[in-house]
Amino acid sequence: MNKNKGLLLILSTAVISGLAVFVSKFGVSVVNPYVFTGWKNIIVAVLAIAWILAFRDWRALKTLAQKKWLMLILVGLIGGSIPFLLFFKGLSLTTAAQGSFIHKTMFIYVAILAAVFLKEKISRGFLAAGLLMILGNILLLGLIPHRFGWGDGLILMATLLWAGESVLSKYLLTDLPARVVVWARMFFGSVFIVLFWLLTGQFALALALDLAQIGWILATSVLLFGYVATWYSGLKYVKVSEAAAILLLGSSITALLSLFFSGEHLLVGQAIGIILTLAAAVFIFKLSSRYAQEKPVRAV
Repeated sequence: MNKNKGLLLILSTAVISGLAVFVSKFGVSVVNPYVFTGWKNIIVAVLAIAWILAFRDWRALKTLAQKKWLMLILVGLIGGSIPFLLFFKGLSLTTAAQGSFIHKTMFIYVAILAAVFLKEKISRGFLAAGLLMILGNILLLGLIPHRFGWGDGLILMATLLWAGESVLSKYLLTDLPARVVVWARMFFGSVFIVLFWLLTGQFALALALDLAQIGWILATSVLLFGYVATWYSGLKYVKVSEAAAILLLGSSITALLSLFFSGEHLLVGQAIGIILTLAAAVFIFKLSSRYAQEKPVRAV
């Protein structure tokens, strides 16, 4: 039961992710990318604080060992700050569809890291479905041939960091509520981003926003909160490699939104890509739901 609940939450994350990348592309076009991501994280951090207070999860923080505190701070560094700065700067330099696709290749790096550190077993069926989903995304986005630019490189670096953070978070979720991990990611991440503002002389810029810019920040903050809330809540019950693969659906949603609002027609190759992506997602979902609730994992 918990496994199916987790899968549905991760599926919700994929939908939110696809919409968030599309909307954020407009946001970074009118707001400095570093200011944009910083304010989003701060707002979500405040919401996360309210969330853990409402459920009294602050009591779990009182008994945490120093090692766990260091891990939570690391989650904020490699999950809630550096990759956000890289991603949204990269998104301002590339297209929303390309950025979303590069981000969704995270499942490859997550699968490798999860196999090494969490001892997650990857079945041939799951691996085949994941590769099929990537092929579907390639056809949908028409990324071959594709010029790999500076913005794409920044997004790839962010994706690698998020892959590492996802595996670390999965380990922490063995003993901690999802709300605590969400709080750590966004709170400590916000602290690091504010320090980045101060060191780069952008703090004053962060305080000089107009109403239109504030509107974009608020809209995307709601999406970001939905993303982290569903992702970590689902990740508690689902293998991190499976969760990352399902997240691939997000790039298809971003691509379809981009096509719709650009007025372009869906090509045959893109239609095939959508079919392959959906078929692979259904297969992964069914494959995952067959297994009973997995045992808690431990890092080696």
